[in-house]
Amino acid sequence: MNYQVHFKPALWIPKIDCRCFEFPSVRQIAECPFTCQDPHSSMGRLKRPSQRECKFSECQCLVRSQRPGFLKKPNMPASSQSDHSTDSFLPSSPPSLTTHLAMANSDIFSQPVGIIGTGVAGLINAHVLLQDGFTDVTLISRDKSVGGTWARERVYPGLHINNVHGEYKFSPLEMPPPERSDATGGRLTGIAMRDYMETFSKVFLEGKVNFRLRTEVLKVKREKASSGGSPATWIATVRDLKTGDEQDLFFNRVIVATGGCSNPKVPEELSETSAKKAGYPGLVFHTSKVAEKLNEVLEIVKPREEVVVGGDAIPRSGERVVVIGGGKSAQDVCAKLANEGRRVTIVFDRTDTFLAAPKAIPEFIRRSRFLSLLLPHRHLDTVIERFLHTTWLGSKIVHGILDTLLELSFKAYHIPPDSPFRRNAHPLFWGVRLSDDGMVRNDSFYGLVDAGLIDVVAPHRVAGYSSDGKGVLLDDGTALEAKVVVLATGYQSSWSDIFTRETVDEVGFGKHVPTLPIKDYWEYTSTKNGLPEAHPSINGWTTTIYRGIVPAKNLLHRDFALVGSLFTANPGYTNEVVAHWVSSYFQGDKMKLPKTTEEAMLEAEKDSVWMKVRFPTMLSWVNDSYSTSLDFWTWPQAADDLLDDMYLPTHRNGGNWLNWPFKLIEPKELSTLTEERKALRRAGSSMGNMRTR
Repeated sequence: MNYQVHFKPALWIPKIDCRCFEFPSVRQIAECPFTCQDPHSSMGRLKRPSQRECKFSECQCLVRSQRPGFLKKPNMPASSQSDHSTDSFLPSSPPSLTTHLAMANSDIFSQPVGIIGTGVAGLINAHVLLQDGFTDVTLISRDKSVGGTWARERVYPGLHINNVHGEYKFSPLEMPPPERSDATGGRLTGIAMRDYMETFSKVFLEGKVNFRLRTEVLKVKREKASSGGSPATWIATVRDLKTGDEQDLFFNRVIVATGGCSNPKVPEELSETSAKKAGYPGLVFHTSKVAEKLNEVLEIVKPREEVVVGGDAIPRSGERVVVIGGGKSAQDVCAKLANEGRRVTIVFDRTDTFLAAPKAIPEFIRRSRFLSLLLPHRHLDTVIERFLHTTWLGSKIVHGILDTLLELSFKAYHIPPDSPFRRNAHPLFWGVRLSDDGMVRNDSFYGLVDAGLIDVVAPHRVAGYSSDGKGVLLDDGTALEAKVVVLATGYQSSWSDIFTRETVDEVGFGKHVPTLPIKDYWEYTSTKNGLPEAHPSINGWTTTIYRGIVPAKNLLHRDFALVGSLFTANPGYTNEVVAHWVSSYFQGDKMKLPKTTEEAMLEAEKDSVWMKVRFPTMLSWVNDSYSTSLDFWTWPQAADDLLDDMYLPTHRNGGNWLNWPFKLIEPKELSTLTEERKALRRAGSSMGNMRTR
């Protein structure tokens, strides 16, 4: 495949029209006599307090950009006009630069940064750190190659991932269209993702970062927290999987990029140990090992054969694979084995809902703000969002559109009304579990189910292995024969096994008892329609991860970040924005962050409450590594929040008052973020120097 490297276009550079480079807080904006004529105001965007407005206190600043829009001064009394003219913006005291650690500590870029994980989040974070000037970056992975979920040893031919072309790429490197793109509606394949990750690593990282592949992280602890400009000391104990040697690696900053799909979860009653105790001799493995075990499965299980009984064609008993689970991984395995001519039975209690169509779905549905506007965010910034989610008519429109999309998908694959794929699917509005099946295909999971080539046993749970040693036992006592059992039983936290309990408590990224009541503080009209019953465990625990990236308890130390854990429908765009946020955070850049640990804890727990109100059944399903943020649908709004934290322009895909919800969001919008942040940093430094003269 041919990959095109993108060079950065002309840079947006802020112009500073005063001698102060302080930025506003939410409370100060309410008193500010200056307003920013937002370039998106014609689209009905509610101007948030952070959109490059001036600060009104003892000293004001006026930041004007070359982007569309301008700062204007409202009509004010004559006395006020003279008191606050831009000509009178004289500094009253030096700006606070204590958070600008990069300016105060010139050694910051040589201080070692450890990144655990070499998937999409780990690679883009390493790249952004390098672009910003960090020189000692180490990437650690137990895998033989980069790619994380899409590493070479994990993907297999025929695997389609849950994203379309354009949703899983970075701004510096274009991605070629996947194979059979016209037939699949642009769905990406696992092999295409593997090739892209490896190419990105080769072009941008090899020879520039320290790779520690085939290295298992045994334990991570913080020896000393950062304080007063002094860097933290993190110790990672690792084992070389080739030699068995163990050693300690020392870092000043750590990024955990292990995501939520790296540590398989296997219920004890379904484990290999339980299978042996029951006398089951067949092959048992988790879906994370499909690529490794595929050839063995094809050898063990003979091709599907049928015998004629009473004039009916009946599959030959016993020669089948049983796949336990109803999620995307389970469906992928079933489709692969069925296409290889093997008999497959899927057993599930609940399954993912899906989208499909007879022809390619328009790009704007998946890659614009269209769907994100239909699903409510924790704050509603635009007129159209407020209409859709706070009015009776808007709510009807939201649920009507989503119900129509689902109904068209069911009809595309002839799913009958009484099918478990309808009755037992996670609801589209209330869930974050979605399978994008693209265009209708005979070789897809639902196409094979429709053709009778995949057997469905649902709704059922597997209670264990049958006493006769021939297969598994269902929750109703029925035995199901199987030559191979594949466990699509999900994943558990990727953090719990590597961090010491003391570090988890000190840094603050573990579960804890909630301090806020779980109640609907937002009261959106759209969330009153069809509210599902909350899981009983929803009130028992919470996490307080600020922005889904930094443990709120540790926010002021700026030495630790969790990435790759944001539940997003556009991993490429989201993770690239996160990488810039983390780099700015590590450097001590001026950001719109809570001033105190208490404030950060409160904000983070409010977000946790929002997730429980918005998705009352989902947090019982996701593991800790995915409990930091569930902005699956509203990823554009979440990305804008992070850009706004860095004082960078939001709504970067542009558009006019009519077409902005349908404009495609492209990674190239992010290609100048490094320069934009550097320009702000330089401007802040020069303003500080001017004020100290």
